Amino acid sequence: MTRIIILAAGKGTRMDSELPKVLVPLKGRPMIKYLMDSVVASQVDPRPLIVVSADNKEIISQALSEYDLEYVIQDKQLGTGHAVNCAIPYLSPDANTVLVLYGDQPFLTSHSIKIFAAFEQTALTIMTTIVPDFEGWHHNFWPLGRIVRGSENNVERIVEFKDANEEEKMITEINLGFMCFNKNWLAKNLTSLRNNNNQQEYYLTDLVKIAFSQGHSIKAVSIDPRESLGINSGKDLQAAEAL
Repeated sequence: MTRIIILAAGKGTRMDSELPKVLVPLKGRPMIKYLMDSVVASQVDPRPLIVVSADNKEIISQALSEYDLEYVIQDKQLGTGHAVNCAIPYLSPDANTVLVLYGDQPFLTSHSIKIFAAFEQTALTIMTTIVPDFEGWHHNFWPLGRIVRGSENNVERIVEFKDANEEEKMITEINLGFMCFNKNWLAKNLTSLRNNNNQQEYYLTDLVKIAFSQGHSIKAVSIDPRESLGINSGKDLQAAEAL
């Protein structure tokens, strides 16, 4: 059984909006509704978990009343790893796979969700995109994490942009944040995350480095950049509107 966790606790500060970020309109609809439609169409999980803050639960649940969702409160904004950890107690014992999605990435298709969820997880699989450069609308990918590959082109780790050196910033394979986990491995290793980074947050992406250090082969599913665009700023929203 596969469970989907959707992270949606972010505020709309960088969007210059009083709304929670996932409710900022894209072509007249809250951006998260595009993702929700893809999740429903994928038929992967009939009742996804959605992680929200105590401040935005009411307004988000009202906006998404047409969908069958189970709400989880992230009481403090301590990063993506912390957000997923808040949802772990809500996973049923028969769940064996956990798919983590983000409410501010409206272009992900149901087809990609199905493919991603179908991988047999020894530890985890990540979803990436490869851009030709960072020019034009591809510049919207510039502030995102980079995929670091090592010997035999294996994925070794994800480095967040704010922690990347100049060489790592030139990597054009981009982390999208979507991750698919073996549930038991995830629950066991979330407690290994540390917040010794520039943001002092618990990064879910650090689990890639942990899995690699344990000898796991990290699979990566790559999708088209147009399907990959997330919305974190007004500039991103303009690019999304154009696409």
